[in-house]
Amino acid sequence: MRIIAGSHRGLALASVGKGDAGAHLRPTADRVRESLFNALMGGRYGDPVEGARVLDLFAGTGALGLEALSRGASHVTLVDDGRVAGRLIRENVAKMRVADRVSHLKCDATRLPACDAPAGLVFLDPPYGKGLGARALAAALAGGWIAPGALIVWEESAPQPAPEGFLPLDVRRYGDTHVTLLERDG
Repeated sequence: MRIIAGSHRGLALASVGKGDAGAHLRPTADRVRESLFNALMGGRYGDPVEGARVLDLFAGTGALGLEALSRGASHVTLVDDGRVAGRLIRENVAKMRVADRVSHLKCDATRLPACDAPAGLVFLDPPYGKGLGARALAAALAGGWIAPGALIVWEESAPQPAPEGFLPLDVRRYGDTHVTLLERDG
Protein backbone atom coordinates (compact mmCIF):
# COMPACT_ATOMS: atom_id res chain seq x y z
CA MET A 1 0.00 0.00 0.00
CA ARG A 2 1.19 3.46 -0.87
CA ILE A 3 -0.04 7.01 -1.31
CA ILE A 4 -0.99 7.27 -4.99
CA ALA A 5 -0.73 11.01 -5.71
CA GLY A 6 -0.21 14.45 -4.25
CA SER A 7 2.40 15.80 -1.85
CA HIS A 8 3.19 12.34 -0.41
CA ARG A 9 3.03 10.42 -3.69
CA GLY A 10 4.77 7.05 -3.54
CA LEU A 11 5.05 6.93 0.27
CA ALA A 12 4.71 3.34 1.45
CA LEU A 13 2.06 2.88 4.12
CA ALA A 14 2.12 0.35 6.94
CA SER A 15 1.12 -3.05 5.65
CA VAL A 16 -1.48 -5.36 7.14
CA GLY A 17 -0.48 -8.17 4.80
CA LYS A 18 -3.62 -9.88 3.54
CA GLY A 19 -5.68 -8.00 6.09
CA ASP A 20 -6.78 -8.76 9.60
CA ALA A 21 -10.06 -10.66 9.41
CA GLY A 22 -10.50 -10.61 13.19
CA ALA A 23 -10.29 -6.83 13.21
CA HIS A 24 -12.26 -6.59 9.92
CA LEU A 25 -9.27 -4.85 8.29
CA ARG A 26 -9.45 -5.08 4.54
CA PRO A 27 -7.56 -2.09 3.17
CA THR A 28 -8.73 -0.54 -0.08
CA ALA A 29 -6.30 -1.76 -2.73
CA ASP A 30 -4.05 0.81 -4.41
CA ARG A 31 -5.68 0.28 -7.80
CA VAL A 32 -9.18 0.76 -6.36
CA ARG A 33 -8.08 3.86 -4.44
CA GLU A 34 -6.46 5.27 -7.59
CA SER A 35 -9.59 4.64 -9.70
CA LEU A 36 -11.81 6.06 -6.98
CA PHE A 37 -9.80 9.27 -6.63
CA ASN A 38 -9.58 9.63 -10.42
CA ALA A 39 -13.40 9.53 -10.50
CA LEU A 40 -13.67 12.02 -7.61
CA MET A 41 -11.13 14.42 -9.11
CA GLY A 42 -12.41 14.08 -12.70
CA GLY A 43 -14.58 17.20 -12.48
CA ARG A 44 -18.01 15.62 -12.27
CA TYR A 45 -18.18 16.41 -8.54
CA GLY A 46 -16.26 19.69 -8.68
CA ASP A 47 -13.14 19.43 -6.53
CA PRO A 48 -14.31 17.60 -3.41
CA VAL A 49 -10.80 17.20 -1.98
CA GLU A 50 -8.84 20.49 -2.17
CA GLY A 51 -9.17 22.29 1.17
CA ALA A 52 -11.83 19.84 2.41
CA ARG A 53 -12.41 18.56 5.89
CA VAL A 54 -12.59 14.78 5.53
CA LEU A 55 -14.26 12.18 7.73
CA ASP A 56 -13.03 8.59 7.30
CA LEU A 57 -15.39 6.18 9.09
CA PHE A 58 -14.11 2.64 9.74
CA ALA A 59 -10.72 4.06 8.75
CA GLY A 60 -8.65 0.88 9.21
CA THR A 61 -5.17 1.93 8.09
CA GLY A 62 -6.36 5.47 7.31
CA ALA A 63 -5.33 5.08 3.66
CA LEU A 64 -8.41 6.76 2.15
CA GLY A 65 -8.31 9.79 4.44
CA LEU A 66 -4.53 10.10 4.18
CA GLU A 67 -4.73 9.91 0.37
CA ALA A 68 -7.17 12.84 0.49
CA LEU A 69 -4.75 14.73 2.76
CA SER A 70 -1.91 14.13 0.31
CA ARG A 71 -4.13 15.50 -2.48
CA GLY A 72 -4.89 18.77 -0.71
CA ALA A 73 -7.51 18.17 2.00
CA SER A 74 -7.04 20.51 4.97
CA HIS A 75 -7.89 18.07 7.76
CA VAL A 76 -8.93 14.45 8.17
CA THR A 77 -10.66 12.74 11.07
CA LEU A 78 -10.01 8.99 11.13
CA VAL A 79 -12.58 6.98 13.09
CA ASP A 80 -11.76 3.42 14.14
CA ASP A 81 -11.83 1.76 17.54
CA GLY A 82 -9.75 -1.30 16.63
CA ARG A 83 -6.46 -1.87 18.41
CA VAL A 84 -4.66 -3.02 15.25
CA ALA A 85 -6.19 -0.17 13.24
CA GLY A 86 -5.06 2.33 15.89
CA ARG A 87 -1.47 1.11 15.61
CA LEU A 88 -1.55 1.28 11.80
CA ILE A 89 -3.11 4.76 11.83
CA ARG A 90 -0.46 6.08 14.25
CA GLU A 91 2.30 4.55 12.11
CA ASN A 92 0.93 5.99 8.86
CA VAL A 93 0.34 9.47 10.31
CA ALA A 94 3.93 9.45 11.65
CA LYS A 95 5.30 8.33 8.25
CA MET A 96 3.50 11.23 6.55
CA ARG A 97 4.37 13.70 9.33
CA VAL A 98 0.85 15.15 9.30
CA ALA A 99 -0.19 14.78 12.95
CA ASP A 100 -1.18 18.47 13.02
CA ARG A 101 -3.80 17.84 10.29
CA VAL A 102 -5.18 14.51 11.50
CA SER A 103 -7.52 13.58 14.35
CA HIS A 104 -8.00 9.96 15.34
CA LEU A 105 -11.23 9.17 17.14
CA LYS A 106 -10.95 5.81 18.89
CA CYS A 107 -14.67 5.13 19.02
CA ASP A 108 -17.37 3.04 17.42
CA ALA A 109 -18.29 4.70 14.10
CA THR A 110 -21.97 4.09 14.87
CA ARG A 111 -21.72 6.07 18.14
CA LEU A 112 -19.99 9.34 17.33
CA PRO A 113 -19.67 12.30 19.68
CA ALA A 114 -20.92 15.73 18.58
CA CYS A 115 -18.79 17.72 16.15
CA ASP A 116 -18.47 21.46 15.52
CA ALA A 117 -16.63 21.36 12.16
CA PRO A 118 -18.52 19.20 9.63
CA ALA A 119 -16.82 17.37 6.77
CA GLY A 120 -17.42 18.03 3.09
CA LEU A 121 -16.07 14.61 2.07
CA VAL A 122 -16.89 11.38 3.91
CA PHE A 123 -15.36 7.95 3.33
CA LEU A 124 -17.30 5.01 4.67
CA ASP A 125 -15.77 1.51 4.50
CA PRO A 126 -17.59 -0.65 7.07
CA PRO A 127 -17.17 -4.40 7.49
CA TYR A 128 -19.11 -5.83 4.56
CA GLY A 129 -22.63 -7.16 4.97
CA LYS A 130 -23.19 -6.17 8.60
CA GLY A 131 -25.49 -3.16 8.08
CA LEU A 132 -23.07 -0.83 9.88
CA GLY A 133 -22.75 1.73 7.08
CA ALA A 134 -26.25 3.17 7.36
CA ARG A 135 -25.97 3.26 11.16
CA ALA A 136 -22.64 5.09 10.97
CA LEU A 137 -24.05 7.63 8.48
CA ALA A 138 -27.03 8.25 10.76
CA ALA A 139 -24.70 8.76 13.75
CA ALA A 140 -22.47 11.11 11.76
CA LEU A 141 -25.47 13.11 10.58
CA ALA A 142 -26.94 13.34 14.08
CA GLY A 143 -23.57 14.42 15.51
CA GLY A 144 -23.11 17.24 13.00
CA TRP A 145 -20.19 15.55 11.22
CA ILE A 146 -21.57 15.87 7.66
CA ALA A 147 -21.90 19.28 5.99
CA PRO A 148 -24.88 20.03 3.72
CA GLY A 149 -23.93 19.04 0.17
CA ALA A 150 -21.13 16.74 1.40
CA LEU A 151 -19.99 13.94 -0.88
CA ILE A 152 -20.21 10.45 0.64
CA VAL A 153 -18.04 7.59 -0.70
CA TRP A 154 -19.39 4.28 0.62
CA GLU A 155 -17.55 1.00 -0.03
CA GLU A 156 -19.46 -2.26 0.40
CA SER A 157 -19.85 -5.68 -1.19
CA ALA A 158 -23.02 -4.50 -2.98
CA PRO A 159 -24.50 -1.14 -4.05
CA GLN A 160 -26.14 0.66 -1.12
CA PRO A 161 -29.48 2.49 -1.14
CA ALA A 162 -29.38 6.16 -0.17
CA PRO A 163 -30.55 6.57 3.44
CA GLU A 164 -32.95 9.35 4.34
CA GLY A 165 -31.22 12.73 4.03
CA PHE A 166 -28.94 11.62 1.18
CA LEU A 167 -29.26 11.66 -2.61
CA PRO A 168 -27.82 8.87 -4.79
CA LEU A 169 -25.24 10.07 -7.33
CA ASP A 170 -23.48 7.03 -8.78
CA VAL A 171 -22.42 3.44 -8.18
CA ARG A 172 -19.10 2.06 -9.38
CA ARG A 173 -17.78 -1.47 -9.24
CA TYR A 174 -14.14 -2.40 -8.72
CA GLY A 175 -13.91 -6.20 -8.63
CA ASP A 176 -15.77 -7.35 -5.50
CA THR A 177 -16.05 -3.78 -4.19
CA HIS A 178 -19.01 -1.55 -4.95
CA VAL A 179 -18.64 2.17 -4.31
CA THR A 180 -21.86 4.09 -3.81
CA LEU A 181 -21.56 7.87 -4.13
CA LEU A 182 -24.12 9.96 -2.27
CA GLU A 183 -24.68 13.63 -1.54
CA ARG A 184 -26.13 14.96 1.68
CA ASP A 185 -29.32 16.93 1.10
CA GLY A 186 -28.55 20.63 1.33
